[in-house]
Amino acid sequence: MGQTAIIDLGQIRSIPASARIQAALREQIVGMRLLPGAPLSEKEIAESHGVSRTPVREAMLRLAEERLVDIYPQYGTFVARIRTRDLKDAMVIREALERVSVREAAARATDEGLAELARLVSLQRFTDVAGDVDAFYAADEAFHEALARQSGHPNLWRVVRQEKAQLDRCRHLTLPIAGRRARVIEQHQAVVEAIVARDADAAEAAMAAHLADVLPSFEQLTLAHPDYFDLTATSARPPRAASRM
Repeated sequence: MGQTAIIDLGQIRSIPASARIQAALREQIVGMRLLPGAPLSEKEIAESHGVSRTPVREAMLRLAEERLVDIYPQYGTFVARIRTRDLKDAMVIREALERVSVREAAARATDEGLAELARLVSLQRFTDVAGDVDAFYAADEAFHEALARQSGHPNLWRVVRQEKAQLDRCRHLTLPIAGRRARVIEQHQAVVEAIVARDADAAEAAMAAHLADVLPSFEQLTLAHPDYFDLTATSARPPRAASRM
């Protein structure tokens, strides 16, 4: 019989409540389960987590620093709308780091690493056929994380993941679009083939083409979901559709 994994409950409890709440809310916001403009009740969140309002406020402040939450004193707290400026900044950061990642992966990837990349592309094909968008997204994230590890610079992905939260909200809107997931698979396959060939220039070009297509329908998204986006430089006012909390 195999060994049973032992979970250190003390270690789990040692994670500050504010960090746990921040992580839970971040996942819901990025995954578009909490939609842009939605009001956030400190009282309800505190009750659902069995804590006081203090760690909830701390979590909100950290999410506000990531521009995922907007706090309006004396009015309320809301899920931030997706800002065009933030999307552009995130794309610049992601492209710069992932170009480095893929070039290094072409030089350093091991046979085991190449097999992992191929397996993840196959997993994306499977989840696409199954119509499981959430599983496809998870496999997509795993693919890019694996590239960073194969490059010898795994922290590149940590930085990219932190900075691309706004992009990911858009990706959750575009992945269900017919043909979108198949195009991503084709682009990932081109990246893998270039890495297998140890062609850093081709790998970088394939990654650049892939990232240029991350937001293929931004204008359509803003037309289809105008309440989700803020096309101005700042958000000085609370969402118009929201009521006072």
